[in-house]
Amino acid sequence: MRPQKSSGILITVQGSNLVKSAAAFLLFIFMIFSISGAITSLNPDLRPSSESVNKAASFFSADLLYKIIGTENRAFAANMDLEEGPNLSSLLFQLSTNINLDDPRSLLGRELPSFTIFDTEILVAGEGTNYTNMPIESAPPQDVFEGKSEPPLQNVDDLDEGEPGEDTAPPPQSTDGKEVVYVYFTHNTESFLPYLKGVTDPNKAFHSQINVTKIGDKLKDELEGKGIGTTIDKTDVQSRLVKKGWSYGQSYQESREVIASALGSNKDLTYLIDIHRDSRRKEQTTKVINGESYAQLAFVIGGKHQNYEKNNQLAQQLHKGLESKYPGLSRGVLLKDKSGSNGIYNQDLSENAILVEFGGVDNTFEELNRSAAALADVFSEFYWQAEEVNGSAQN
Repeated sequence: MRPQKSSGILITVQGSNLVKSAAAFLLFIFMIFSISGAITSLNPDLRPSSESVNKAASFFSADLLYKIIGTENRAFAANMDLEEGPNLSSLLFQLSTNINLDDPRSLLGRELPSFTIFDTEILVAGEGTNYTNMPIESAPPQDVFEGKSEPPLQNVDDLDEGEPGEDTAPPPQSTDGKEVVYVYFTHNTESFLPYLKGVTDPNKAFHSQINVTKIGDKLKDELEGKGIGTTIDKTDVQSRLVKKGWSYGQSYQESREVIASALGSNKDLTYLIDIHRDSRRKEQTTKVINGESYAQLAFVIGGKHQNYEKNNQLAQQLHKGLESKYPGLSRGVLLKDKSGSNGIYNQDLSENAILVEFGGVDNTFEELNRSAAALADVFSEFYWQAEEVNGSAQN
């Protein structure tokens, strides 16, 4: 019989496999440490965050994730009634080309000059809200901006509502003299065409007296009527820009100084509300509810700062409240974090900061005041519920 040598060959093969496995393991460890070191050495602004993870996950619906898991574990999906998921080929196309077939802006957004100013993401869509009717911020002509040209007023006789009656019942709860809400106006001269005689151009709807600050008056009265101490800051941001020789585009830089000063002098201020108005026309900014006309509201959240998620949560809570009590009044919650937009809007100064677009250039103060009262109604419910939860947590 011939001698058997297979055992020696087997030992050699096994030894070779062991060396390869050890080398692969060491290479894996080296790669893990290298990747970890690279990530931690990045500039903080470039590191992965909960926001970036959230955006990446937003490509996938819950149903799609369940289906992916179900392909590996049949028992997992056996008892789940899942709707038809998105087309995977469409999803892969969007991930590889960054073109969303449901958003026509993505086809030309990088090709057309200045098109990126419309880069707004819909976090929560209100009734009728889509990528064709996003709020528009328009700067005034230079002569209007500098105060050299201002139109005469009309239809202003019925704007003074007077003081609340003396028989108004006190609110069941209050902030005990503390001012917790801060209302201000970065674009303080944004006005409305029904009150500007001879003006039909939305880009010229600006006035030093009749403007968005009057909405603040109504919102303050309504909030305080519900026991929530509110301060309204009517600092003329536009005039301060002109005096400094700054452009209209530096409005948020100027209003930041105003806000920081207010927060420094009053530690009770917790909620910051920046009131604006849209440049769109009435058919896109008005809603009839129970036979009465309201100026629609849109919540704009800046995404280029650390408080983005908390501010977004506040805006979404208010949107849900409005949807429940005033269906169709809210146009939704919109995120701006792309180049071409401010992306911060001073909302990094507080975890409870929002920008609210009240109506558009054609809305009347009758409509705007109804909306201010509705927002105060929903905000007060949110506020007192939050206070109750905080009080219970402290006890």
